[in-house]
Amino acid sequence: MGKSTLHTIMMPVREDGRGPILFAHAAALAKRYDAHVRVVHCHPKAEDMMPYGVVIPAFLRKQLEEASQKRADYEQGYMRDKFLEDAKRHGISVEPRAIGKATAAFREYEGKQVEVVRHYGRLADLICVAKPSQEENLGYNTLKSALFTSGRPVLVCPETEVVAPDIGSHVAIGWNGSLEASRAVAMAMPLIEGADQVTILTGGRIDHTATPEEFRHYLAQRGITSQINTFERSGNVGRTLLEKCTEVGANMLIMGAYHESYERESLLGGNSATIVAEAKIPVVMVH
Repeated sequence: MGKSTLHTIMMPVREDGRGPILFAHAAALAKRYDAHVRVVHCHPKAEDMMPYGVVIPAFLRKQLEEASQKRADYEQGYMRDKFLEDAKRHGISVEPRAIGKATAAFREYEGKQVEVVRHYGRLADLICVAKPSQEENLGYNTLKSALFTSGRPVLVCPETEVVAPDIGSHVAIGWNGSLEASRAVAMAMPLIEGADQVTILTGGRIDHTATPEEFRHYLAQRGITSQINTFERSGNVGRTLLEKCTEVGANMLIMGAYHESYERESLLGGNSATIVAEAKIPVVMVH
């Protein structure tokens, strides 16, 4: 059976300093899969910069619009230059999608970053987002938009620009038979098929769903050899999954995300929220 592969990796960027982190992860995967990295920078619309509910004289509105456009032009130039630097540093060719080699391109989008993810993310095989920052209260809306509006797998990148070239060589899959876990496997299949080693991490299953053994057989039918690693469900399962990844030596985790609502898990420290906050390896999440 022919293997699937990654074709397009989308990463939204803004002037928050996390672009190099995202590009390092996207570039490493692009090299492994000869994929295309689509870097999309967004700037707000002029009307979004206007004070809400305040009547503004026409001359002042025009001045604000001109200032907003000037700022947008500066940011676009700055972010494009950073993109070119990152592409050169990681050895990625800056050109449209080409078969048989890793490429990257830069695009500009007028609007909010959550809109960028929805617009371009739905035509990507993987969306790279930065690990949200609790201290800066930054990145949560982008992650939420990627998970809940794109319908695509989302790679949450740890906070490092040093990414090993064998990223995803040992994939761990969190399996409990849930709908989210099943979707994660289906959407992340290129990464699973491209791995040298696959480990199924399981603490049990939801009633009347596929067992870990049946899941391993399913993978075997696709030509994928995998091992099952079982753990006891106690305490925070998300933290246990991360500990197991370290134990087995996995360098990427694939899992279903936010079985409960995003707000509930984030507020109460659910499994998905814990993994987003504490993961030191790339995590592919699918809702």
